[in-house]
Amino acid sequence: MPQPGSVYYREYLRLDKILEAQELESAKHGKPAHDEMLFIITHQTYELWFKQIVFELEAIIDILDDPVVQDKKIGRVLHMLARITKIQRILIEQIEVIETITPLDFLEFRDLLVPASGFQSIMFKQIEILMGIRKENRIAADCEFFKTRLSFSDQALLEEVEERTNLLELVDRWLTKGPFDRFEGFTFWKMYRDAVDKMFKSDEDIIRSNRTLTDREKDSQVEEMLKTRDRFDSLLDKDKFECRRAQGEFRLSHSGFLAALFIHLYRDEPLLYTAFRLLTLLADVDGLFTRWRQRHMVMVQRMLGTKIGTGGSSGQDYLSQTTNQNRVFLDLFNISTFLIPREDLPPLPANVRRELGFFFRGPDAS
Repeated sequence: MPQPGSVYYREYLRLDKILEAQELESAKHGKPAHDEMLFIITHQTYELWFKQIVFELEAIIDILDDPVVQDKKIGRVLHMLARITKIQRILIEQIEVIETITPLDFLEFRDLLVPASGFQSIMFKQIEILMGIRKENRIAADCEFFKTRLSFSDQALLEEVEERTNLLELVDRWLTKGPFDRFEGFTFWKMYRDAVDKMFKSDEDIIRSNRTLTDREKDSQVEEMLKTRDRFDSLLDKDKFECRRAQGEFRLSHSGFLAALFIHLYRDEPLLYTAFRLLTLLADVDGLFTRWRQRHMVMVQRMLGTKIGTGGSSGQDYLSQTTNQNRVFLDLFNISTFLIPREDLPPLPANVRRELGFFFRGPDAS
């Protein structure tokens, strides 16, 4: 066993480096701006939390990148994803601290920051890439900024990160390899299609028999229903699904998406609940990053109005576009489209229920 050494608090935390890392640009120009200290510390704190998120994501990826993912390690993945969501909530709340800087006070040092920009946060870019955002998923301005706003060394680092297998790809592979919707003698998807046909027939009957609607309104509602029906048909036809996927409507593979849907439909089965929790936490992480981007966008609009950002972006407009575009696990939100009521779910055969349940056999059991 290693023996305790003479570790000193200040030295262990490298506080000499951390607490001396705040140099005010305004002070260098002879007019120290009081609020610049808060601005620096807040952003340094963000970078430390980003580093921790990268640390957690890399550990999760290491587990899921195993050719055979051990079931017992999924619990560890759940724990790390939950930790990330706790950090994300701190990131969102931290915006309230930086908002104590008024727009007029920000102007005292804002121009001294050009061309530095939050876009140049390499830690956050690593988070996006590790999650599953590729160049082809980004808006044009985002791709251009990679070439013009980042140093060559940072570009090289991000290129290296992008070459790795990302979390989205690994989750899709895990879903595809899992036996979540494949059981001998159980033709689930045929039964699901029959349940969907019944659901849409019922929906159309309700619309047609609604006396409060005009014939034109009924036709309009039926037309919208048929559009949703077309999406269901695409779900159950691999070629149609992959065509929509190529157009960007889906990011999970056909088999991966079907497995995720099956998990959601039968989440109450004991052996599926862990998988459901994993998918739920992935959606939480994606949703909280979206909320953080939205909150950041509102803060930037409050501070800058319609001015351009210090890095040359269109400011609030740029942030609005990336908020909508830089989603990773949107499939896990849209999966709700394909859920059907519990009472309409095809009943699981006894042998399938046994495979998905916990059963204890006593010593006298045969």
